[in-house]
Amino acid sequence: MRILVTAGPTREYLDDVRYISNASSGRMGYAIAQAILDSGHEVVLVSGPVSLTPPVGVEFHAVESTEQMMHTCQELFPHCDGVIAAAAVCDYKPHRRIEGKMSKTGSPISLEMIETDDVLAALGKQKDSHWILGFALEAQNERENALQKLRRKNCNWIVLNRPEAIASEENSVELLDETGTTIASWSGTKTHVAEQLVEWLNQNASKPGHSR
Repeated sequence: MRILVTAGPTREYLDDVRYISNASSGRMGYAIAQAILDSGHEVVLVSGPVSLTPPVGVEFHAVESTEQMMHTCQELFPHCDGVIAAAAVCDYKPHRRIEGKMSKTGSPISLEMIETDDVLAALGKQKDSHWILGFALEAQNERENALQKLRRKNCNWIVLNRPEAIASEENSVELLDETGTTIASWSGTKTHVAEQLVEWLNQNASKPGHSR
């Protein structure tokens, strides 16, 4: 298989030096990319800014903004068998980016925010015979929110994890299908979780009935 993997955070700039982002380290996505390579498959890795070195052997595409990630993934996805969307994409961006650098005025400032492009939903719209595995990081109504995300974004499966996973070496996840059933769960280092996830995909991603 040839698998697209997204990893890391995205950045949305307020001005030329300040940006909104999150604490995603990219470790989960990079571990998944390595596990896919170790299984003998091809990997196309689209990554936001992280301090990690891409695994040797991947086709690597570095991006910064959510818009860049979406456009890059839309171009690459048709040439892959499926996607594992592990990136922690910014949900909001400033309505207007200020040129130069904002200076202190001694007074409060207000920022108008708008939603960013939905990378996973965009891929879901061009799914065809591909499979899609999304990630949902949830802190409240975890299973319900993850299931809604799966259905809204046209995923085959979704990995539910929690805020404790951010920037951590370890993770504890559940894999949900379209019915909301937990079909697998793994805990341990992100390397171990990635290996278990890829092993599961090796056995299930190409089976009939998992693409719609």
